[in-house]
Amino acid sequence: MRIVIAGGHGQIALLLSHELARRGDLAVGLIRKPEQADDLRAAGAEPVVLDLEASSVDQVADVLREQSADAVLFAAGAGPGSSAERKYTVDRDGSVKLAAAAEAAGVRRFLQISTMGAGSPPRPGTDDVWAAYIDAKTQAEDDLRGRGLDWTVLRPGRLLDTPSTGLVALAVPPLPSGGVPRADVALVLAELADTGAGAGRVLELTSGETPVAAAVSALS
Repeated sequence: MRIVIAGGHGQIALLLSHELARRGDLAVGLIRKPEQADDLRAAGAEPVVLDLEASSVDQVADVLREQSADAVLFAAGAGPGSSAERKYTVDRDGSVKLAAAAEAAGVRRFLQISTMGAGSPPRPGTDDVWAAYIDAKTQAEDDLRGRGLDWTVLRPGRLLDTPSTGLVALAVPPLPSGGVPRADVALVLAELADTGAGAGRVLELTSGETPVAAAVSALS
């Protein structure tokens, strides 16, 4: 299986690339900076330089066709310190563009990393940038739900840099808030991609007591 990952240099994307390579699959990571390519290769991924913000839907679709993509993952984000405007141009518009490209290229399986808190208005008193982030993720989810793709939205809780436990709580919302290691988010994404489970669902994810494979299998 070949999975094209937008935001291929992100922490979760690199962890996922390692896991996919271990399983005998291949991640193709879309990156903006050529100097990031060696990090992807070290993770077992194939780098492709493509600025998602600056590219057209047709250009992105051409890459998906060229790479013979079996699935697509939107893992891109404007990142810490970015403006409210870039939350919309990356976290919302990037996902919308990638989903439209997947449709054009005939790639049905689409995974989207969102966040717990999306789908609801930001809490009163939330700063403008965080409010824009939640709103952008919500709009990206709404766009994806209206498409004829085998989509899954994954909303992880607070992202942790701790080692994987392999034990999670994974369910349709709402889950109690909590954290989850980035490594376990990557494991869940790999399992969702491999099995096709969770299609047409929004899922929330935190650390829990269920092994990843069992948690994903239970979605069926």
